[in-house]
Amino acid sequence: MKNKLCHLALAFLFSWLSFFSLAQNKTVVFQSDFGLKDGAVSAMKGVATAVSPELKLYDLTHEIPAYNIWEAAYRLAQTVPYWPEGTVFVSVVDPGVGTDRKSVVLKTRSGHFIVTPDNGTLTLIAESLGIAEVRAIDEAVNRRKASGNSYTFHGRDVYAYTAARLAAGVISFEQVGPSLPKTVVTIPYQKAVLTGSTLKGNIAILDVQYGNVWTNITDTLFKTINISFGDIVQVKLYHNNKLVYTGDMPYAQSFGYVAKGKPLAYLNSLMQLSFAINEGDFAKTYHIGSGSEWSAEVKKK
Repeated sequence: MKNKLCHLALAFLFSWLSFFSLAQNKTVVFQSDFGLKDGAVSAMKGVATAVSPELKLYDLTHEIPAYNIWEAAYRLAQTVPYWPEGTVFVSVVDPGVGTDRKSVVLKTRSGHFIVTPDNGTLTLIAESLGIAEVRAIDEAVNRRKASGNSYTFHGRDVYAYTAARLAAGVISFEQVGPSLPKTVVTIPYQKAVLTGSTLKGNIAILDVQYGNVWTNITDTLFKTINISFGDIVQVKLYHNNKLVYTGDMPYAQSFGYVAKGKPLAYLNSLMQLSFAINEGDFAKTYHIGSGSEWSAEVKKK
């Protein structure tokens, strides 16, 4: 009986440690619209390192266009799934800094943590990975000491500090602050749907290095129109529901399957329908942008 109780106690202990270790990955990944021209990013990493020199600190990107909450939301959804569970992300695109917008930590169903203002940044990650729990950051506890009179750099004083404490195991997720309803502020956008024979979706992002246009239309949805390589698709692109581009192009396996300078439709690395010009810049050529106000319609010809 004594041995059985001992085994049960050990099993409980290992189970508890396994659960708690989700907040002890010791990895923090930073995203912001700060750029790298000044010391803002370095200051955040300095705060994190002061919490625990054992932390592993990485960058997602700091080149989000200024104030572009949508792009911050997209880059999280694009990147978070590839990191181990327990990784803590800091996302600071915060035009409302110093106002009454909430500062939160979202725990996804996949076991990742996102430390951010609740301003729409969590729109896509909440959809793709789900919400296990949301907690408000208790700044009475989880705020860098002697920073109470600073109102414009919560990335350093609140988010980096809280993320580091969580990742290092200084605090548990429960100690972040009070639990909130499992909802977040969201940005409305065109969901990917099939209407009759026409696919509709959002222009989620640009492949900024090359000017390719990425939609949120998945390969699974795209294949419902019985499409094969070489088939021609008609593409219409809209900004605030105003048509800004219409054209026909082949669905191709990759860029080199069309002549240089010619357009094509293809599936990007996330298996989503995209448009490009072989060795050209589709977005610049046709003045196409991305974000919640941009949408696409596609059908097979």
